Amino acid sequence: MIGELPKSLTVNNADYDIRTDFRDILNILCAFSDPELTDEEKVYVCLYTLYRDFDSLPESDYEAAFKGAINFIDYGAAEDGGKKKSPRVMDWEQDEMLLFSAVNKVAGFETRSAEYLHWWTFMGYYMEISDGLYAQILSLRSKKAKNKKFEKWETEFWRANKDLCVLRPKLSEEEKRKKERLNALLG
Repeated sequence: MIGELPKSLTVNNADYDIRTDFRDILNILCAFSDPELTDEEKVYVCLYTLYRDFDSLPESDYEAAFKGAINFIDYGAAEDGGKKKSPRVMDWEQDEMLLFSAVNKVAGFETRSAEYLHWWTFMGYYMEISDGLYAQILSLRSKKAKNKKFEKWETEFWRANKDLCVLRPKLSEEEKRKKERLNALLG
């Protein structure tokens, strides 16, 4: 029915209840960006976290269940397979404080204190962010990713707020050690 929020997914003609609270989905997204996890581990974290009765899911259905999970997480947009991939302009973990302030402003309440908030409702709030610091940073990141020229005030803002504007790469522990060794060698 129109306007209903999904609370289950159909995988090969069987319905499975899913966890739909935004915190569960954010945990999945954090796992997806964890350089310490293999792709197989990321899929497992996704399926185990999302499907309430993961143990009843036949292994032969994992691929279909994962596709369904991605479609749910992408707010139903994953069905558009021909869509061109956009440049990465945000990071759920790095941007946490800024994005929650912006989402809370749109929602009109502290979303993190809500006992339950459906992922699609949370994403609806997120997609309505149109002004403020976070929106400005996303706009600048987008311009930078598309190699568009900054206006003078944007260049000044970027330089003054580089720690907020620049997306830091996520490094595995081994990559961090290599970087530290290199920095030590360079003095």
